[in-house]
Amino acid sequence: MVTYADVESAAERLEGVANRTPVLRSRTLDERLGARVFLKCESFQRMGAFKFRGAYNAISRLGAEELRRGVITYSSGNHAQAVALASRLLGTTATVVMPADAPAAKKRATEGYGARIVGYDPAAQSREELARRLQADRGQVLIPPFDHPHVIAGQGTAAGELFEEVGTLDLLLVPCGGGGLLSGCALAARRLSARCRVVGVEPELGDDATRSFRTGTLQTVHNPRTIADGARTPSLGQITFPLIRANVDDMVTVSDDQLLDTLRFLWERMKLVVEPTGALGLAGAWAGKADVAGKRVGVIVSGGNADLEALPPLLAGR
Repeated sequence: MVTYADVESAAERLEGVANRTPVLRSRTLDERLGARVFLKCESFQRMGAFKFRGAYNAISRLGAEELRRGVITYSSGNHAQAVALASRLLGTTATVVMPADAPAAKKRATEGYGARIVGYDPAAQSREELARRLQADRGQVLIPPFDHPHVIAGQGTAAGELFEEVGTLDLLLVPCGGGGLLSGCALAARRLSARCRVVGVEPELGDDATRSFRTGTLQTVHNPRTIADGARTPSLGQITFPLIRANVDDMVTVSDDQLLDTLRFLWERMKLVVEPTGALGLAGAWAGKADVAGKRVGVIVSGGNADLEALPPLLAGR
């Protein structure tokens, strides 16, 4: 089981490598929600998302022989970019299994960082199985996008920095796909702000984590067609599921329309380029799914790798 000591260790490893991302405020947002809101903007992280933290923490712990063999992963975009960049910084090679319909900008960035992309059809193929077959052929080290202790610990450093900067909070809202970010941030909250309620937010169309949390049994979803492409994961992991059950207070979902309304505010009023998945946490408050009135609320804005071809027309339609 991952512990807060692992998060502390990850923070030491990331010091001077990962960006210490800004915490932003908005009087308009506070008035709209009736709360004091602190946005931890991982959209300003290296490669544009929190994923760099976990990928670098995991790959930096590999031995010389493992680094020689290279790493492999599967991802729709942000973890792909993170593994590609971390591999380049640490002197190893990366192969990434990406869906054919992944945002073009994320594909370009992944290749730009030096990774080899292997495409697949998400409607017909399993990315996990494909990655394992490639791994068996080439002997690479698998760095999964969320269900890995060093990845989880690295992601938790985002919340650790937030609490260090703003102090204790009443509520922390965290986007949830496979649960790596939520698991790590919940561990940080339990240690640094023990009375803080931790709530995970995921899209309605990809509500597997919420159903898993409610039932106590791991639930799945198949390739949900939500605009939050980073939360299209089929299920929580064998490590993240028990961590979430033990440390998270609640799970809520938001519709794609509610997500777009939140994005519109972030882009138009706060001048923040945020991708749909990155806005899930704030959307939980914006849509009234989480009780924030009168509270000090932390929100993890998880990424800013927006598809600038597809997203602006959707926002203009709001």
